[in-house]
Amino acid sequence: MPFSLYLLGLAVFAQGTSEFMLSGLVSDIARDLSVPIPAAGHLTSAFAVGMIVGAPLMAALGRRFARRTALLVFLVAFLLVHVVGALTTSFAVLLATRVVGALANAGFLAVALVTATGMVAPDAKGRATSALLGGVTVACVAGVPAGALLGEAWGWRSAFWAVALLSLPAVVAIARAVPPGAPDTAGPGVAGELRALRRPRLLVTLLLGALVNGATFCAFTYLEPLITQVTGLGSGWVPVVLALFGIGSFVGVGMGGRLADGRPLPLLVGGSLALLAGWVLFALTAGHPAAAFVLVLVQGALSFGVGSTLIAQALYAASGAPSLAGGFATAAFNVGGALGPWLGGLAISAGLGYRSPLWVSAFLVAAALIAGGTALALGRDDRAPARPHAAPEPAR
Repeated sequence: MPFSLYLLGLAVFAQGTSEFMLSGLVSDIARDLSVPIPAAGHLTSAFAVGMIVGAPLMAALGRRFARRTALLVFLVAFLLVHVVGALTTSFAVLLATRVVGALANAGFLAVALVTATGMVAPDAKGRATSALLGGVTVACVAGVPAGALLGEAWGWRSAFWAVALLSLPAVVAIARAVPPGAPDTAGPGVAGELRALRRPRLLVTLLLGALVNGATFCAFTYLEPLITQVTGLGSGWVPVVLALFGIGSFVGVGMGGRLADGRPLPLLVGGSLALLAGWVLFALTAGHPAAAFVLVLVQGALSFGVGSTLIAQALYAASGAPSLAGGFATAAFNVGGALGPWLGGLAISAGLGYRSPLWVSAFLVAAALIAGGTALALGRDDRAPARPHAAPEPAR
């Protein structure tokens, strides 16, 4: 893998820390800004909504600029809104910064996905995706628990300052190491790429990704109150639990990267079945610390193994839309990122307790299995997972 690809992963690490860190800060934010915990959980949904809206729009906008320029503009905007978020005393302003930060994150990730897959051979998109998303998993392993520790020691605002500081070296690294490239003026154009994105297999893949990611975000957003209120552990254990989830996600992305290019179907089917069983088992045993520790690790691995494989398959299926593919994959997966925490918050608000998001996660994975099975049963010619076949894209 090219070294500059890992520099993109550094920026994704900072952005992933921001996206996930609220799972360890929900209660602190709710107390400080005088809002209910489910409302604070909606900050995650707001970020995901910004990603949904922003990913295709920012990807289309990014076509007009050299890829390095687009990456830098998006990353600097992301940095600045975290400074505002760290300073505000208004929940409404904090909510707005999450949306704007998500727009910048969406644009960056959409361009970065296309840039990363354009740096490698046409049959290595899964490995390139895995290397890029490694930044997200490192965020889960190190960044998110560190954010929780900062929040415990100095309040939730310190975590926002940390994300802003993390973004600074990424800005410098991208400016110096990523090839400047050129605007994406060649190819089918936006209208032609949009037509290429209508393929049934691509739409099914994006639907499955949204459902699986919804399950992941639903459970992850409410891990902190689950661990403290149901499992009965003190708040000092929250960073440990978040780190376990992150370690699992790191393993899962690595596993997905090795299998996504050659044997995606066994991983998708077997991993989804295991994921469903794991969420059910977690809901049943969440009151036992040993079971919670094991299942957080396992579910992190399964969630990201299946999720990263679905992203790679979406990029293969969208080979006719080289500029917009990353944006639409990002948007679809963040539909799940918005839907999951919202549904989990509804379940908690309905008085079903802090185990209820785990049951919602199980339901979403079950829906993904049903949707995938239905698509296979329809017998479409393009129903099978994509195989590498596209011509190489020039590195920019």
